[in-house]
Amino acid sequence: MLTLKDTCRIAVVQAAPVMFDSEASTEKAVDLTKKAAEKGAELIVFPELFIPGYPYGITYGFTVGSRTAEGREDWKKYYDNSIVVPGPETEALGKAAEEAGAFLSIGVSERDALSATLYNSNLLFSPKGELLFSHRKLKPTGAERVVWGDGDKDLFPVAESPWGPIGSLICWESYMPLARVALYEKGVTLYISPNTNDNEEWQSTIRHIAIEGRCYFVNCDMYFTKDMYPKDLNCSDEIAKLPDTVCRGGSCVIDPYGHAVTETLWDEEAIIFAELDMQKVPASRMEFDPCGHYSRPDVLKLVVQDK
Repeated sequence: MLTLKDTCRIAVVQAAPVMFDSEASTEKAVDLTKKAAEKGAELIVFPELFIPGYPYGITYGFTVGSRTAEGREDWKKYYDNSIVVPGPETEALGKAAEEAGAFLSIGVSERDALSATLYNSNLLFSPKGELLFSHRKLKPTGAERVVWGDGDKDLFPVAESPWGPIGSLICWESYMPLARVALYEKGVTLYISPNTNDNEEWQSTIRHIAIEGRCYFVNCDMYFTKDMYPKDLNCSDEIAKLPDTVCRGGSCVIDPYGHAVTETLWDEEAIIFAELDMQKVPASRMEFDPCGHYSRPDVLKLVVQDK
């Protein structure tokens, strides 16, 4: 059983991936992990789909009832740079976590070795370099459904840590009320949210979830610009229509009372560091514990088909 610690030094990495390049994105993640560790980080968090990037604005030639050959070529480039879990990229990431002596959370496009289906996944490594879980996004949002499949394993995983259970939901999964409750019922104290969601409404959502779950909400968003897309894609006309800054970021950490622990970071790559007072989690549950004394299991019940 882990000895619980009163504080957690966290590093939230708001950075741009090397778009459509799994090898270079992995190398960048390893380098940034080392930099975070040099400043004492015990938990290091990367955004959604850091390997090999979030293909914002690309349709891959899909319209209702038809596809294009050029779009299929672009999809295949993304497919080729999606990673098999476990594989050489996870080996490198696990080694980086071990050398850092830190927990490492990172979003990847996962390629199933048998079916070739892609999944929007979030990985969590232990300070020993072990892959603790690979959570596949339950329901890809909107047109994401033509790229990634529905999550079919590690649906609501948590990992034990010196700060209590760590859980993760990816981007708009956090808009799914019952998915949030599935994490709350596992006692999550650190709620990791890798995402690509830089709108104003999201900033309100994350504060609500921190209050509702009586946990720390780790909002790790991506920053990238239009000129970072590969120049050899067929969809250059779609990319040309994008704003110069495709995703502004907005990373931050919110405490169990809904208060900002850090400033919200916009329009740049940087690592946010914070010291989290983990005693705030049990203290905040004195008057409201969503799955404990403030719940009514005699009236309300959630059935989770976890896999």
